[in-house]
Amino acid sequence: MSTALTAKGAATRDRIVAGAAVLLRERGVDEVSLDDVRAATATSKSQLFHYFPAGRSGLLLAIAQHEASAVLHDQEPHLSSLGSPESWAAWREAVIARYEAQGTRCPLAALTRQLAPSNPEVRPIVSGLLTTWQTKLIEGARRAKAADPEKTGLVILAAVQGGVGILLATGDSTALRVALDAALVEVLSAARG
Repeated sequence: MSTALTAKGAATRDRIVAGAAVLLRERGVDEVSLDDVRAATATSKSQLFHYFPAGRSGLLLAIAQHEASAVLHDQEPHLSSLGSPESWAAWREAVIARYEAQGTRCPLAALTRQLAPSNPEVRPIVSGLLTTWQTKLIEGARRAKAADPEKTGLVILAAVQGGVGILLATGDSTALRVALDAALVEVLSAARG
């Protein structure tokens, strides 16, 4: 939206986006209509189009931004504090707990598997999310004095992504735990060294 919202207006818009995001995670992007969003969020048609003049495409873009923020927010304060072995262990536990709790209702999956393929304007949001996430992991690896922080950050991110993909497909978090543990060996060794 190009105009500034009042606090009440921003809260209403956020409520609509959050409610629509839940629906999208539960049902999939193709199974959620604007009428579904209106019903789930107790929003009138005029309110919906007031906050999302572009209709469904504007709402989907807002959901993508919401979900990208949620992926990073769910890892804080750990993600921004990585460096010591204790900080990496706390981050690992937070990541595993979050993805186990979310199960198949994962914001990351909603972004990468549902929104990005069908909405080209979402790709930069996904790319920005992954770049920010990788940068924070690289910074943590650098603080831990890893030999190759860039490679380490990428390996850790890939381990999370792969593990989450298997969790989403099977409902079992073992692959996430194993991949993350293997990816963290080098950074934990460097941090202890």
